[in-house]
Amino acid sequence: MRRSHIVMIGAAALMVAVVAGVAISKKMSGKTSAGKGRGRGGSTVFSVKTETVKKETLHGYVIANGEIESQNSVNVFPDVGGKIMETNVMLGSSVRRGDVIAYVDPNSPGQYYKKSPVYAPINGSIISTPLKNGTTVSTSTVIAIVGDISNLQVSADIPERYVAVLKNGLKAEVSVEAYPGVVFNATVTRVSPVVDTTSRTKEVILHFDQRDERVNAGMFGKIKLYTVDYAGYVTMPADALVSLNDEYYAYVVKEGGDSVERRKVKTGETVDGRIQILEGVKEGEKVVIQGQTSLNDGSKIRDITK
Repeated sequence: MRRSHIVMIGAAALMVAVVAGVAISKKMSGKTSAGKGRGRGGSTVFSVKTETVKKETLHGYVIANGEIESQNSVNVFPDVGGKIMETNVMLGSSVRRGDVIAYVDPNSPGQYYKKSPVYAPINGSIISTPLKNGTTVSTSTVIAIVGDISNLQVSADIPERYVAVLKNGLKAEVSVEAYPGVVFNATVTRVSPVVDTTSRTKEVILHFDQRDERVNAGMFGKIKLYTVDYAGYVTMPADALVSLNDEYYAYVVKEGGDSVERRKVKTGETVDGRIQILEGVKEGEKVVIQGQTSLNDGSKIRDITK
């Protein structure tokens, strides 16, 4: 009886072991199959977005800050030294040549002189705040500045590294804080012949293509100066390329549109995230621009661009 009981227990343990082994085997088999399905290539289909490449001109540019000022302005000096006793103008006042801007009292202790008038040298407007009454001045003191505010210009300092591309006729876009999103077109009319040894910059002067009452002398302008055009090659988003071993590749959609080919490319200039492709991709071909990091050569794709 005892021996029969032991045999029955052993048989039951054996059956449990067999069932457990079968279950584990099925589980491992399922994992193996799932792993194959998720691997690159094979039957996996990757969702991507694409773009058909075409030849496009990239416009290189320089960003700089500039001061909006009168094209023609003149500093006003007194004929004699003394104290300003009377001011006839204020900032923005319109004057004509010969108008009295201020009077200077040249008197000194024990002496008496007739007050000396200070005249406007040209027609225009007062574009700097005149000195206040009681200010002591000499013949080298600027009392005010008269300028023609109907014709404005922008002066900007361009870093030395861009000197080689600076020339008259370059186009620019000028924006001011007062009008966000508004662009005022301008053209370079003069390039300084020297580089400032302190700031290592070269001054350029731009004239506005059209007069606009919204632009005032004294404003601060942000300048986008177009320098060089890069043409003749197809372009694509720079971040759509994949880097492998210091070389760049693009994923090109094969004929039929359901798989891709990985191609090595030679790149050119980059402007605002667009890069020239000098070799490797032809105009009219479709490249992957999103989802490329999951791909391999020959991967199956589904284009979800639309």
